[in-house]
Amino acid sequence: MKWSQNKGNTVAILINETTRIIVQGFTGKIGTFHAQDMINYGSNVVGGITPGKGGQQHLGLPVFNTVKEAVQQVGAEASIIFVPPAFAADSIMEAADAGIKYCVAITDGIPTQDMMTVKNFLRRFPEKERMILTGPNCAGTISPGRAMLGIMPGHIYMQGRVGIVGRSGTLGYEAADQMKALGIGISTSVGIGGDPINGSSHRDILKIFEEDSETRIVLMIGEIGGPQEVEAGIFAKENMGKPLIAYIAGLTAPEGRRMGHAGAIISSAGESAAEKVAILRDLGVTICPTPAAMGTTVAEVLRRLA
Repeated sequence: MKWSQNKGNTVAILINETTRIIVQGFTGKIGTFHAQDMINYGSNVVGGITPGKGGQQHLGLPVFNTVKEAVQQVGAEASIIFVPPAFAADSIMEAADAGIKYCVAITDGIPTQDMMTVKNFLRRFPEKERMILTGPNCAGTISPGRAMLGIMPGHIYMQGRVGIVGRSGTLGYEAADQMKALGIGISTSVGIGGDPINGSSHRDILKIFEEDSETRIVLMIGEIGGPQEVEAGIFAKENMGKPLIAYIAGLTAPEGRRMGHAGAIISSAGESAAEKVAILRDLGVTICPTPAAMGTTVAEVLRRLA
């Protein structure tokens, strides 16, 4: 029996408790582990993809050979990618072609040339029909108490009204944990990934947060390399009514040396942490001075809004 779409479902920020999720790379060791974790959290996982294993059951859910089959038969809306780097780009494009609305690419090590192909492929679709992609090399997305589409430790996230967007999964966890200790909750936390070419930028996610009635303020966690954080700051100044807080990692990173993420390398003016901080401060963004102060900085901004 094929699934028929319920037009009444709404998604606040990318996912909610009704979002029908599939796992690409479902039956592999990593896909199995994190699929079970998402199911345990309460996410609406409806099946998964492993070519050649279609028709089987895994974790009590159907396995499909293709994403198109999953969309047609169980109404899949969102996908998470646990596919080896050499094949991950094809999996992302398959999801887009099948009509998936939101895709999280967890895979680390996807070749840059492959991601350029993915970006060009997505541009073929009209903007309103284009799949939203976050990652690769990211922790995923979580709307606390509603759904998790990622690999984060769900128990450290408390439901609330602070949005988080970041390139670093670990710093996203740290921010969530600090805020929970202070009794501050999160509407949605989105990892965009640390690779040079990713599916969505800080600016893209800020636009979604600005339109979300459940989000009151946003914490942006950035790092050295690339213009994304500055572009997001300009967008916030010109288009956002909600306060933006930023922490930029890498104040001590030497120029020309890769630090951590593939995209974290200072190659031109305006890409160091100090330069980004100065520009963002001039744009009116509240700066968090250290990773240990992310929670207290958010608390102070919320206090001023009260």
